[in-house]
Amino acid sequence: MRKRSRTVALAIVGAASFALAGCREEQVDAQAFPDLESCREASTTGGLFSVEDCNTAFAEAEELHVETAPRYDSLQVCEEQHGEGACGSEAQATSGGSGGIFMPLLAGYLLGNMLGGRGMGAQPMYRSADGRFTNANGAAFSSNTGRAKMGSGIFARPAATVGKPPMTRTTAASRGGFGSTGGSRGMGFGG
Repeated sequence: MRKRSRTVALAIVGAASFALAGCREEQVDAQAFPDLESCREASTTGGLFSVEDCNTAFAEAEELHVETAPRYDSLQVCEEQHGEGACGSEAQATSGGSGGIFMPLLAGYLLGNMLGGRGMGAQPMYRSADGRFTNANGAAFSSNTGRAKMGSGIFARPAATVGKPPMTRTTAASRGGFGSTGGSRGMGFGG
């Protein structure tokens, strides 16, 4: 009976190791840009992306921004989360949006070469009140420029916020502030 217990235990440990190895997130080459022109310029000097890639990815990121940017019930609450001058009304950012709902302004774009023939991923970036940058999923970044290898999960489609009730000071505080969940996943970019 003892020999069988060891065999079962070893099989369980082996299966757990295999499962954990299979759960490792795919790493992709990513590059962040403060604006479209920076991406286009980098495409001519050895950047990861072509001019066409930049144009396509930026259009995708801007579409995601309109659909998924965090929304707040006042300019003051938005600026508490993203910094003074880093917010505008939904009406300014979207056609038909509300003038009483506020969202962060775009502060950059994150592009990634997705492996396995899945093309490219793009995410809008926002300034956070602490001077760092976040995407709509709350992942934190030290800068909105540079290159890095990062998990493909960074490029997961964020939940839609358009048409949902905006965050109040209380709901933003209960979340620990926008982007706080990404604090443990903070990323930096190299040159």
